[in-house]
Amino acid sequence: MITKELLRPESIVVVGASNNIHKPGGAILRNLINGGYKGELRAVNPKETEVQGVSSFADARDIPPTDLAILAIPAMMCPDVVETLVSQKGVKAVIILSAGFGEETHEGALLEERILEIVDQYGAALIGPNCIGMMNTCHHSVFSQPIPNLNAKGADLISSSGATAVFIMESAVTKGLQFNSVWSVGNAKQIGVEEVLEYMDINFNPETDSKIKLLYIESISDPDRLLFHAASLIKKGCKIAAIKAGSSESGSRAASSHTGAIASSDSAVEALFRKAGIVRCFSREELTTVGCIFTLPELHGKNFAIVTHAGGPGVMLTDALSKGGLNVPPLEGEAATELKSKLYPGASVANPIDILATGTPEHLRLCIDYCEERFENIDAIMAIFGTPGLVTMFDMYEVLHEEMQTCKKPIFPILPSINTAGAEVAEFLAKGHVNFADEVTLGTALSRIINSPHPAANEIELFGVDVPRIRRIIDSIDQDGYIEPSLVNALLNAAGIPVVEEFVSANKEDIIAFAHRCGYPIVAKVVGPVHKSDIGGVVLNIQSDEHLSLEFDRLMQLPQATAIMVQPMLKGIELFIGAKYEEKFGHVVLCGLGGIFVEVLKDVSSGLAPLSYEEAYSMIHSLRAYKIIQGTRGQKGVNEAQFAEIIVRLSTLLRFATEIKEMDINPLLANEKRVVAVDARIRIEK
Repeated sequence: MITKELLRPESIVVVGASNNIHKPGGAILRNLINGGYKGELRAVNPKETEVQGVSSFADARDIPPTDLAILAIPAMMCPDVVETLVSQKGVKAVIILSAGFGEETHEGALLEERILEIVDQYGAALIGPNCIGMMNTCHHSVFSQPIPNLNAKGADLISSSGATAVFIMESAVTKGLQFNSVWSVGNAKQIGVEEVLEYMDINFNPETDSKIKLLYIESISDPDRLLFHAASLIKKGCKIAAIKAGSSESGSRAASSHTGAIASSDSAVEALFRKAGIVRCFSREELTTVGCIFTLPELHGKNFAIVTHAGGPGVMLTDALSKGGLNVPPLEGEAATELKSKLYPGASVANPIDILATGTPEHLRLCIDYCEERFENIDAIMAIFGTPGLVTMFDMYEVLHEEMQTCKKPIFPILPSINTAGAEVAEFLAKGHVNFADEVTLGTALSRIINSPHPAANEIELFGVDVPRIRRIIDSIDQDGYIEPSLVNALLNAAGIPVVEEFVSANKEDIIAFAHRCGYPIVAKVVGPVHKSDIGGVVLNIQSDEHLSLEFDRLMQLPQATAIMVQPMLKGIELFIGAKYEEKFGHVVLCGLGGIFVEVLKDVSSGLAPLSYEEAYSMIHSLRAYKIIQGTRGQKGVNEAQFAEIIVRLSTLLRFATEIKEMDINPLLANEKRVVAVDARIRIEK
C-alpha cells in the first residue's frame, strides 16, 4: 500500500535522530535538511531537545500528529513505536531503516509480522525494514550518499538492496544520469518491487511522470504482477531495464531430460523479461548505461556513424556494435568525397570518420551535419572525443552540445577523459547531457535495447488446438512420471503438432512388418529407459530385415527395456523444443538446435507460455544458430513459419495441461518444406 503521505508528506519525524551524521539517524536527518524538505521536521531522541537544529522529543508519544515516520532504532523497539505512531499520531507512512528482522532470525521475522499487522490495520504504508530508505523530489529520506540530481524527467530506481542502490547511483552520477525517485525496499514486507511498479502503472500520468524505470531485483515474489504492470507501463511509453540477481542456481539438480538439464530459474526470468519487454542487464554499469540511452531521442534503425579523433576506440566500438547485430555502414559517394576534402589531409570518412587528433571543433560540427543531412543510410551518430592533455576540450564539447540540441538523429557522446578533461566533462553534464565514457559498454547496452522484444500480446492462440481432447487425455492418466509414447503422440496430435509415423511393439514380427509398410531405412529406439542415446538405445539407418532383427534382439536386452519403437528415417536439420514448469512463473518454453547440441552448446532461447507468434519468431531470431535455421553456405534453411507455429501450439497445450511439469521434443527434423517431431518425452505430476 503506497500512500500520499509516503510520497508527499507534510511532516516527517525521525525516530532515533542523532547529531552524529555517521549514524543512520543522523545521516538521514542531515539529508532531509540539506535536501531542502519544505514540510515540518521533527526528531525523537530521549537525550536531546534539539538535533541538528530540529526540535527533538523524548518519546514518540510526545510528538504532534505526523505524516511520515522514519525509524532508526533497534529492531526490538520498532513494533511498539510503530503502533504508537499509527494508532495515536496519525502516521500513514513508515520507513524502517533498522536491520535484525526476518533477514537474520526467526524472532526477527515475528517482529516483522507484527509490524505488518499494525500498519495494515491502520492503512499505513511500510518501506523496509532493513533498507536505506527512499527519496524523491519532495524528501530525501535516505541515510546514504550520493544524493543524485532529482527531477521529474529523471529515472525511477527501485532496488531490493540498499547498498546496490547506492552503487547504482554512484555509477549513474558519473554519467550524468538523473533520478526522479529512488526506492530501497529492503525486506519488502509490505511494499516490494512489484508493488511499486503497480502503483506507478495505475497512477501513471504521461505528462508529469518519469518514463524511465531501472530495477534491481533479488527475488520475484509475484511474477504475474511484475509482468502485467511492467508490460503495461512500457505500452504507455515507458522504458524499463532490470538486473535480476541470484538466478544461476539450476531449477532442477537431478535433471531427467534435455529440458531439465538446461532450464533453470534464470530461464524463467529471461522468459518473463522478454514477455514484458524489459531490457535485461547484468551489471550496474550496463544498467546505468541503458538508463542513459533511454534519456536520448528514440533510435529508429540500426545504422551508426562513428565520428572520432582517435582510431582505436572507433574500431572497438565498431566491433561491439557488429557483435550485437548493429551496423557501421561504409560512407561512400559524392557526399563522402566532399566531406573528406573539407577535413585535414589523412582524415578518413570511411566510417568510422576519423578527423585526426588535430581535428577542430568545426570539423566535428561538419561531420555531424553531413551525417544528419547528407548520409541517408545513417540512423544515429556516435562522437568519441577525449584529450591526451595537450588542449582543453571546452570548445569541442560546446559544439557537441549545440549539435545535440538541433540534430534529429540521436547523438551518443563518448567522452572518455573524465580525469584529464574532468572540468570540460562536468560542464557538459551540467547542461543536462549524459556521457558514455566507455564505447564498448555503450555498444553492448545498445544491442541489448535494440534486441529486446516489445511487450507480448495477451491472447492465447487456439486455432487448430483440440483443448477438450487434451483434457481427456490428461484426465485419463492415473500415474505420475513419464507417460508412454502413444499418449505423447496423442497429446501432440491434439495440439496440431506434426509427428513422424511410428510403431511400438515388443513383437519382432510386428516391428518388421511395419518396416515393410513404411520402407527402409528406418530408426529403432528402445522404449523404457529415459536417456536412450547414453546406453546405445538408438539405432539409425537400418536398411534390412536382418539388420533390424539383430538390433531388436540387442535393444530388448537393455536395462528397463519394455518395447521397441520404429520410425522411418527422415533427413533434415535437428531442432529442439522443450518446456519446464517453474514455480510461480508457469511453463518456460525453450527452443534451439536439437540432437546432442542442446546440452553441449546450450544455445537456447526461452519464452513464458502462452506464446504469441511474434514471441515465437523473436525466440527463433535470438538464437546464435539462427543463420543455420535461415540457411547458410549453400544449405537450405528450415520452414521457419512451421517451427514458430509448433512453438506456439506447444505453449497452448501447456496452458491447458498444467499437469505437464517437464517435456522435450528432440529432435524435430526440419527442412525447407516441413518440421516434424521425431522423439518426444512428457513428464506429468497430478
